[in-house]
Amino acid sequence: MQVLQNSVNFLLSLGAAIFVPLIIIIAGLIVRMKVKDAISAGITLGVAFSGMTMLITYMTEAITPAAQAMSETIGVDLPITDGGWTTMSTISWSWPYAFLMFPLVIGINIVLILLKQTETFNADLWNVWGKIFTAVAVYYITGQVWLAFVIAAIQVVFELKTADFHQHRVETMTGIPGVTITHRMVFLAAPMYPIDWLLRKIPGLNRSFNAADLRDKLGIFAENHVLGFILGVLFGVLARFDVAGILTLGIQAATALTLFPVISKYFMQALEPISNAISEYMRKRFSDRQLFVGLDWPFLGGANEIWIAVIWTIPVTLAYAFFLPGNDILPFAGIVNICIAVGAYFASQGNIIRMLIQCTIFAPVFLWVGTAFAPFMTELANSTRAVELSAGQLISNSSIDAPIFTYALSHLMQFLDGNFIPLLIFVVWLVCFVLYSRSLIAERNRARAAEQSAAVTA
Repeated sequence: MQVLQNSVNFLLSLGAAIFVPLIIIIAGLIVRMKVKDAISAGITLGVAFSGMTMLITYMTEAITPAAQAMSETIGVDLPITDGGWTTMSTISWSWPYAFLMFPLVIGINIVLILLKQTETFNADLWNVWGKIFTAVAVYYITGQVWLAFVIAAIQVVFELKTADFHQHRVETMTGIPGVTITHRMVFLAAPMYPIDWLLRKIPGLNRSFNAADLRDKLGIFAENHVLGFILGVLFGVLARFDVAGILTLGIQAATALTLFPVISKYFMQALEPISNAISEYMRKRFSDRQLFVGLDWPFLGGANEIWIAVIWTIPVTLAYAFFLPGNDILPFAGIVNICIAVGAYFASQGNIIRMLIQCTIFAPVFLWVGTAFAPFMTELANSTRAVELSAGQLISNSSIDAPIFTYALSHLMQFLDGNFIPLLIFVVWLVCFVLYSRSLIAERNRARAAEQSAAVTA
């Protein structure tokens, strides 16, 4: 058992930019890619991950001081420290049973593939900590380790099924064949779906309005570098920076929005060969099967719509944090909230206006859930000393992935104590998930039928 724990800890200590490419290289060799091609694809993927991480860090370090200046101007003092996802990951991995989640995730994926219950091979094992995060909450609510792993296993199944349902839309919107997203952040698209359905009934909101459409209407003002500069300047003005600070933030935002699409091309360059190899391998051995590669979200980083929504959500979240009843967390480390933008991106199919409306509606949920998780994460941090906290200090995250799903599932068993609210929320989420999944499946089936019809005609 100690050997397993040490092995898992060593692999995870390598970081996503090394760990995920290693998984891809091994998968490539299994499906008979040439060694040089598999290694080249893996290294290119590592370059893409490192580049995207550098850009996100660059953007976060540029924007966080502006957000901090806005909060200091208003003078609000909230008691929960925002540690961001990296601190939550560190605390989650300090749970004594955390390493057992690794074989559980792999085992469930293999069993579901063999039983033909999923078409997704999950290469995003780096984000195992998201399942641990849920399990930690279950453990602290129920005191039962086995129940924590059962609930986490349910989350793994939902992630794989969601990846299956999203695959066609992911391929259509990114242009990268054979991949899908297994990150739980897309769970938020489910409750966004009925709202998007209503928004599409409003004249003017039911037309295509993605970044390309915006560029057609606004010309140079919607080009990445100019749009980024304008957004950065506006944010600097809201933060009451001096002229030099405003212009610097404008250039920093312009740099980020210009380079995100450049880096995202390396994901396509890395993943297309492995996707083709897996498809060819499955076609030869299982003529009735397809297998897609499940990945973390960074390969979506070339979508300008996501970054526009992220920047929009920053002042919106801060405004909510200052006045929202029931919120005790001051968003800083998690202020660049990619989770909400990715969910809105898929639910609204890249329509920028509908994405901004969705982000405005759902931003408070992140603050409430961040507040709700503070007691568990603070207790675990103090008991394991994974993070040093001062006496009485509380810590959490203002951008917890899939906040509605994570809160409802992890608190589900509280109905035994008479609290039916998490159960009710989970039922509502599940209904939305079923409706959203049916729309994704119908969309995929229509596309496949059209492809088959075109092939017959040719």
